Amino acid sequence: MDKKEMIKNFYENIVSNNLIDEIDQYVSVDCTARNGDKNIPIGLAGMKQHVIDVRKTYPDLKIRIVRQHIDNDFVISEIIMEATHLGEWLGIKPSGKKLVFTAVNIDRIIDNKIVEHGGAANTFDTFWAEGIIQARP
Repeated sequence: MDKKEMIKNFYENIVSNNLIDEIDQYVSVDCTARNGDKNIPIGLAGMKQHVIDVRKTYPDLKIRIVRQHIDNDFVISEIIMEATHLGEWLGIKPSGKKLVFTAVNIDRIIDNKIVEHGGAANTFDTFWAEGIIQARP
């Protein structure tokens, strides 16, 4: 499986089907999370916990990759996430609404494992459009 196929399988199969026990086949024990120009060590345990925590808010999360680009060790994926907002997130109470988010993930692959993960999702835009968050008067 090439790098793009690996990432596609990771998000569309492993994460979408909440296969926590299979994450170690895709993520390095030395994995970092990219935040701006910093790499924050999260390891394999941190990536598993991230998926578990996302599931608390969106238990039916499904991810679909619509486009990918590869640049050496990096796989850039444009994704669509669909999920029902059933858990609290950053103090925002569950809305029960089925939401659609677009996002870009950037994953660095070394020896067939994700060693660095970063990206951004349009969470604010989606919450605003659905009336989950509003401007204060």
